[in-house]
Amino acid sequence: MRPEQRTSFARYRHSLWLLTQRDLRVRYSTSLLGYFWSILDPLVMAGIYWFVFTQVFQRTVGNEPYIVFLLSALLPWMWFNGTVSDCTRAFLREAKLIRSTRIPRTIWVNRLVLSKGIEFVASIPVLLLFALIAGAELSAGAALFPLAILIQTILTAGIGLIVAPLVVFFRDLERAVKLILRFLFYASPIIYGTADLPADLQFWAAFNPLSGLFSLYRAAFFPEQLDWTIVLISALMSVLFLVVGLVVFTRTERAVLKEI
Repeated sequence: MRPEQRTSFARYRHSLWLLTQRDLRVRYSTSLLGYFWSILDPLVMAGIYWFVFTQVFQRTVGNEPYIVFLLSALLPWMWFNGTVSDCTRAFLREAKLIRSTRIPRTIWVNRLVLSKGIEFVASIPVLLLFALIAGAELSAGAALFPLAILIQTILTAGIGLIVAPLVVFFRDLERAVKLILRFLFYASPIIYGTADLPADLQFWAAFNPLSGLFSLYRAAFFPEQLDWTIVLISALMSVLFLVVGLVVFTRTERAVLKEI
């Protein structure tokens, strides 16, 4: 890497970190229970699904302890869902600041990926606490957590780079994204595992990049959930989304600046 490239990268990294810190500070500065609120949503959702599928209905999907099974997918889902949702307003919310600065505009997407990712990492102790209480054993699959985080970062950044500029031109896309995310929640192996699906649906589920991600995360407590074929497909699709995102972002950047 050339000296000027190293300098440019260092500036980008510094600016990204400053904006991420600002996001986290603004989000939690007026709340004494900021950390608690960041994990309350997935905990409530997990509690509801645990109650419905263990106390109301006879559950035939997932693994025991089911609360750990749920949280190991719900927590990364909240990272993905929150980032993509916020990316629909990434340029519209900060329009004046984006126009007045010369830092690379990809930073306005990547800062959301990083800030939500930090919140996810901060929620991991909660998952470990529930695992301890429920008696879930930590397996060697826990070493795959960094790989899962890396793949999810690539996937989320790629989708964010597609969504953020397109919403500027098509404002209805913001509502469409919310509907798609709602559908994707139930189409992804969160309240169930990929192996719980019929054989013909398992084939199509493999092309949902979240399937491989959740497989990696769950391997920490449920090694039988790990499917390297699905993980490989997820990794390849994540890279593809990133490439497409960079292309879309690069080709629309000037038009976006004029539009906002």
